[in-house]
Amino acid sequence: MQKINCPNCRKILFYQLIKDLPYFPFCSNRCKLVDFGAWMNESYCIEEPIGSDGSTCVDEKGEEMDG
Repeated sequence: MQKINCPNCRKILFYQLIKDLPYFPFCSNRCKLVDFGAWMNESYCIEEPIGSDGSTCVDEKGEEMDG
């Protein structure tokens, strides 16, 4: 049996198949929504610039930069 910790509340979850956990990797719908809310409030962000493959770079204000 495998185990993981819920990324939000750190509760230990045991499972044999991922489908055994309906809110994987979270323990509950509440923890899933708390995490989603953190993304929506911009508490979480991806800080690496988009770039070297020819994609548009975005500055700190969210505006496109040339180059």
